[in-house]
Amino acid sequence: MIRVSNLSKVYDTGSVAVHALRNVDLTVKSGEYVAIMGPSGSGKSTLMNILGCLDQPTAGEYFLDGVAVNTLPEQELARIRNRKIGFVFQNFNLLARTPAVANVEVPLVYSGVPRKERRERALAALEIVGLGSRASHKPNELSGGERQRVAIARAIINEPAIILADEPTGALDSKSGNEVLALLERLHQQGMTILVVTHDRDVAEHTEKIYHFRDGEIVDYEVVEDRKIAVSQWTKVGD
Repeated sequence: MIRVSNLSKVYDTGSVAVHALRNVDLTVKSGEYVAIMGPSGSGKSTLMNILGCLDQPTAGEYFLDGVAVNTLPEQELARIRNRKIGFVFQNFNLLARTPAVANVEVPLVYSGVPRKERRERALAALEIVGLGSRASHKPNELSGGERQRVAIARAIINEPAIILADEPTGALDSKSGNEVLALLERLHQQGMTILVVTHDRDVAEHTEKIYHFRDGEIVDYEVVEDRKIAVSQWTKVGD
């Protein structure tokens, strides 16, 4: 699924070179639920941007489904971003004046899916995340947890190979955060590959394995022996 080998990222600020990633080796197999954990400045978000085809490494290799992603032209990278990767961001990244259902449709617009099919699939995705009755609501009419669930519906709309979630509970209270973790758990149970970036040990313990980052390097790796399972009454995935 995902394999990175000897991956490095250096930012040239003019007077000094900043090493954001240093010779990272990492593998995520299909269906795994993995956390990248570390403090601010550890390199975890830089890695997420590279895995999401939003940035290129300075050196090393990145393979997604056997394809050497770091060698592809921008047009092909854009296609992979839209069709193979579902993004979930800490601050939701929803269109402010657009109803939930239209926000969920956005990846399908870029894929050229006809309008009627887009709407049907978006409504189905909102049902999956427990927000079928909120389809016409705009982001400012939704709670933080509901907005993140809309973002997850958008992330899964194209049936991606992997979900990349960058601090998905970081802007939420504990109850809303648990709802989001419950949804990610159910998606994982359905075979979705999920990679979560977090600084929160509690969030990381919901995954199967944790890579610990510091100063751009993997400094530790652990398999979560007794992982936490979040549950929610409304989650419908797999019901």
